[in-house]
Amino acid sequence: MDIEKIIEDRKKWLNWKNIAPLREKLNELPLIENVDISLDQCITISSDALSDAQKKSIGDLAWEMRPWRKGPFKLFDTFIDSEWKSFIKYDLLCEHFDIKDKKVADIGCNNGYYMFRMLKAKPKSITGFDPSALFKTQFDLIERYIKSGIRYELLGVEHLPYYHEKFDTIFCLGVLYHRSDPIETLKSLYKGLEKNGELLLDTFMIDGEEEVALCPKSRYSKIPNVYFVPTISCLKNWLERARFHDFEILQIKKTELNEQRKTEWIEGESLNNFLDPNDPELTVEGYPAPKRVYIKAKKG
Repeated sequence: MDIEKIIEDRKKWLNWKNIAPLREKLNELPLIENVDISLDQCITISSDALSDAQKKSIGDLAWEMRPWRKGPFKLFDTFIDSEWKSFIKYDLLCEHFDIKDKKVADIGCNNGYYMFRMLKAKPKSITGFDPSALFKTQFDLIERYIKSGIRYELLGVEHLPYYHEKFDTIFCLGVLYHRSDPIETLKSLYKGLEKNGELLLDTFMIDGEEEVALCPKSRYSKIPNVYFVPTISCLKNWLERARFHDFEILQIKKTELNEQRKTEWIEGESLNNFLDPNDPELTVEGYPAPKRVYIKAKKG
């Protein structure tokens, strides 16, 4: 696989007819040096160097970039109230990793919220992988003012084995259940790690002691591309088949309505619409409501 050619070819996606106008406006936004940045639960960028009109133009463009899934962000005068309160997941995980001076990758990085949060931990480098041209454009809007140096590749997990760099720590959050071959996906993550590297992963799970997985008929929680929802025993078997070891459960957590919900910054429905209105313990399809397991595993 010629990964460099794929990288160059995918840059053309930024010229798609629904993305190109956003990027043209992005390139016209003011560039400023003196900004105040907070990388806490709400990633905040502020400055006195912009006029009210300039701040409005930035906010208007952010609005055009909907839907915003991960966040929140406060971009000058504009509060981006994303669908997910992503700090709940990040704050859960951050006590379980040490990425200082390490090469880090975030697979399925979306608009980069987690990567921006990671900057405070002072890693050696951060690389995001996500094939969405819209999320890359959202990232570029934030990065225009943070100037972090984070690298963002329009690639997927399947490209990790061929990428020109291996990583000390890989985050793969909310991706595995979207892959039709979860073991092959875990093998790709394994190949993307340096020796003794660490994987932090979260995925949907179902309760039970058996080594089995739910395979939704068409949709799970109204999501069409959810292929397998394993028990923890099943997930452990997948990880062992991919050659990971030191499997550690960090937390098991039901997705709550205060973590994922509809806001004006998304289009369409959210978790409340995905659950059975008569029994929130079930999805609208009758499957167990979304629950996640957060795990850490190592490469030998």
